[in-house]
Amino acid sequence: MVEKRTKTCSNRAAVYAILVFSLGIGGCNPFAPAVVEGDPFGDLLGDPKSVEGFFTNFRNAYELRDIVLYETLLDSSFVFTYHDFDSQIDREWRFAQELESTRRLFQSTTFGRLQWNQILSQDVFANGLQSRIVRSFNIAISLETGEDFQTDGNVNFVLVRSDTLDSWRLLSWRDESEF
Repeated sequence: MVEKRTKTCSNRAAVYAILVFSLGIGGCNPFAPAVVEGDPFGDLLGDPKSVEGFFTNFRNAYELRDIVLYETLLDSSFVFTYHDFDSQIDREWRFAQELESTRRLFQSTTFGRLQWNQILSQDVFANGLQSRIVRSFNIAISLETGEDFQTDGNVNFVLVRSDTLDSWRLLSWRDESEF
């Protein structure tokens, strides 16, 4: 009987020691990541209230070929302008045409990589409600047909927001690339 009681006491002591040890290390689970302050997807999604966050989201929309994300980046008064080198004139289109052409681009590609490079100039106007940014980029796109397309250039973006706490939206995009 004494031997049985000793084994039971030893088993209880072992269980108690394991519990105390487990509680002592703060419930640490080596297979679970640590809880981190802030937004864990902040680098992936980008803060749309910052200019850099806008550019992160723009890149993600292109690389993920996500027209819904892309549309949230455009102002309803959006205008795209490019220089037609054959005709030697500037051409432009607006919001609906931009969404349609970008949707077709996204549907016809199997891969896209957009790299934003240095900001060449940046001006902030209207008490922080408008910003003009000229930035260089590199882009690589693979089409479903097997063709690969790589180029670089500059964008001239005008971003707007109605309040300094709102997300930036693209009002105008002047393509300054020389294709």
